[in-house]
Amino acid sequence: MVKKYNNRPAWIVLILVICSAIVYSLSYSANSKSVRTDTTTAQKENTPPKNNQFSNHKNAGENENCFKCHGQSKYSYENSESKKTATKKMFVELIIDRSVFYESNHREFKCIDCHSEDYNTFPHQGNLRMEAKPNCLDCHGGDEKYAKFHFENIEKEFQESVHSEKHSQDFTCWMCHNPHTYKINARPNENIKQTIAYDNAICLNCHGNLSNYQLLTDKANPNLLTKHDWIPNQKLHFLSVRCVECHTKKINDSTLVAHKILPKKEAVRNCDQCHSSNSVLMAALYKYKIKEVRSAKGFFKGVITNDSYVIGANRNYYLNVLSLVIAGFVILVIIIHAFLRTL
Repeated sequence: MVKKYNNRPAWIVLILVICSAIVYSLSYSANSKSVRTDTTTAQKENTPPKNNQFSNHKNAGENENCFKCHGQSKYSYENSESKKTATKKMFVELIIDRSVFYESNHREFKCIDCHSEDYNTFPHQGNLRMEAKPNCLDCHGGDEKYAKFHFENIEKEFQESVHSEKHSQDFTCWMCHNPHTYKINARPNENIKQTIAYDNAICLNCHGNLSNYQLLTDKANPNLLTKHDWIPNQKLHFLSVRCVECHTKKINDSTLVAHKILPKKEAVRNCDQCHSSNSVLMAALYKYKIKEVRSAKGFFKGVITNDSYVIGANRNYYLNVLSLVIAGFVILVIIIHAFLRTL
């Protein structure tokens, strides 16, 4: 009798070995590619920009003296003692993205317009860290060129805000508006959502970041989701409304954004302050909607509904009256019908 052997298990093992080899090969290739990509990204990040990339800006050449260190994660210098070139990591909070700076409001300034000229000497003197930074009025106050922005009114509102009253001189314009990145975020029809995200990110830079929050206080940073859990459709609110709509008081119509931040007890909590024909949103976030049409009795197909839904935004006085008349007529018919049934 010839004994037959079942070779299928051997074939299965062989197939598994081949598959494993293929998977390993692909994995190794992907990892190698990933490492090469990361290395390339790092090299690109630490490489100065091409000569003409930002040359169209007024002081780009002079500013590059600062950006060659503060524009990337590493910088090099010659050690005067050892006469060797040393390479160090730049502190993250001191890195300034060139591309973002040259899109900001201050892109045409020289670094030493705001910082001491002593920074031109390296290594920098330690006491330069203590220098007072200019505030908005130091440059823009009383300047006719910037009169349309009403910086004096903004300063007055800010001085009455809870930020200024609680933290005094420790809280400056730069706590919210980074001078190296800040830019005016105009509110035309097409970018309301971007405006909301941009402005809310300013608040979250402290209220969503414990490290920044505790630069001014030792208190624990409150959980924003828990503190706002009374809001229905919380996520939708956060995406469609700026923090300042509920946490500021509008003093006048001359400023784009109210700067009088209210104590939390005075923040808006009544739904009808926003969800009505007299909505506070109409006087702030949606004030500059170009195609918005408003009447004394309400809205006629307000453009506001294109971006977010606000109850009552397209309510019309005459339709309300007509609906009441129809409802009253129906009730009258029911009463007459009931009376006739009793006869």
